[in-house]
Amino acid sequence: MAYYLGIDIGTSGTKALVMDARAKVLATATGEHAISAPRPGWSEQDPANWWQATVRAVRQAIAKAGVDGRQVAGIGLSGQMHGLVILDRGGKVLRPSIIWNDQRTAREAAEIEAAVGGKKKLIALVGNVAQTSFTLTKLLWVRRNEPKTYDKIAHMLLPKDYIRLRLTGEFVGDVSDMSGTLILDQKKRNWSKKIISTFQLDERILPPVVESHEITGRLTADVAEQLGLSAGTPVVGGGGDQPAGAVGNGVVVEGLTSATMGTSGVVYVHSSGYRTDPQSRVGTFCSCVQDEYCLFGCILSAGGSFQWFRNTLGQAEVKQAKKQRCDPYELLTAQAAAAPAGCEGVFWLPYLTGERTPHGDPYARACWIGMHSRTTRNELVRSVMEGATFGMNDAVTLLRELGLSIRQIRLSGGGARSEFWRQLQADIYNATCVTINAEEGPAYGVALLAAAGTGRFKNVREACKAGISITRTIKPDAKSRKLYAQYYTQYRRLYPALKQEFALLAGLP
Repeated sequence: MAYYLGIDIGTSGTKALVMDARAKVLATATGEHAISAPRPGWSEQDPANWWQATVRAVRQAIAKAGVDGRQVAGIGLSGQMHGLVILDRGGKVLRPSIIWNDQRTAREAAEIEAAVGGKKKLIALVGNVAQTSFTLTKLLWVRRNEPKTYDKIAHMLLPKDYIRLRLTGEFVGDVSDMSGTLILDQKKRNWSKKIISTFQLDERILPPVVESHEITGRLTADVAEQLGLSAGTPVVGGGGDQPAGAVGNGVVVEGLTSATMGTSGVVYVHSSGYRTDPQSRVGTFCSCVQDEYCLFGCILSAGGSFQWFRNTLGQAEVKQAKKQRCDPYELLTAQAAAAPAGCEGVFWLPYLTGERTPHGDPYARACWIGMHSRTTRNELVRSVMEGATFGMNDAVTLLRELGLSIRQIRLSGGGARSEFWRQLQADIYNATCVTINAEEGPAYGVALLAAAGTGRFKNVREACKAGISITRTIKPDAKSRKLYAQYYTQYRRLYPALKQEFALLAGLP
């Protein structure tokens, strides 16, 4: 039997996943790698550590699956988006990778928008506004601050594409991941001549870009021996972690949306056509489906709000959970379920680390508002869960306002594990929500892409259909939906009322 391998270069570790020809996950393994912070706000990683983690993870996953690695018929790659990897003519890495969450490039981001004539013109060129996370800001920072290093650049890659280089010797990127560079013309699905000329970039450093299912190279003999695979095994384009994760959730047709309630929250919708948010409150990217697109918004402290409550105010539940041998979140959720819907007007604004979608405000602060003498701990817990979900609903609402069809929302992350929180999401989103049998996200998505790209399935959609099925369907409760619509209207009034105060708070000594 043929097997397929998915490799996801995450921020804290690299995951390898083995899938069989029926799209069933057999095993996964993770190799950890560290993050360096040379200065406040900086975030870097050594690409050599990604490779070492990849080798460990692949070998462990193959062993756990109990299969012959020589029967792996295709490999897909995913990874953290936006990270800058620069190499010299010999393929040697010139400096540590500046990764997605690095914040040093605010000056460059502002200069990019000014150079092209403002946010709207930049959106017209590349689909998004300039944020410190995007790769072009990092490349320009190196040019300004490390000119000797910049002059040696012969190749620019993203994290997963560096692993591709190590696997195959090929310098290649895919359109979904390169959409996060600010250099790709997404409508043409190729490099933007205007961006290249405006910023006087050497086009030769940019790799060719392909669709996510296309074969980009084959395993070299030396690497195949190191990994326990066969020389010549094809490696497909793969995708950035969010578009690849959407494939892993089966969100590959119009009308399907995913809502991932992790530490941060991501609401992702598939679109058959190219469209952008004129205010760039959500981002636009090429999807992993050929010639199609996606839009998604990121809420910085979605499940992270609940985690904060557990860590800061839930020590009693943590101790009790140890005695009962259960998860402290189960105890907290039971308390939340005992409170009335809407918490009698108590709201939690989930801006513990500022907010991205839809406000784009680094100064936004988290807070409770509306507490009164009847407020109990139960209301506080529930309001945190409601507030995080209201924050996610900001992205759902915005995507609907942009004209995107949302007929089904696929739930994942911590917010999908609780029956209470699943129903809460269905009620607040006012949409049919489902859970699915797949939980491995990007690594599974690129394994499916590898199977499609090497001919096991005729396309990505067929691959998803083979492996992904719905396990639960949650419809909104009519009474709760109506109540939460009223409460959400009030929630949306709170940030504008407090925006100026948040900025003043940030300026206090």
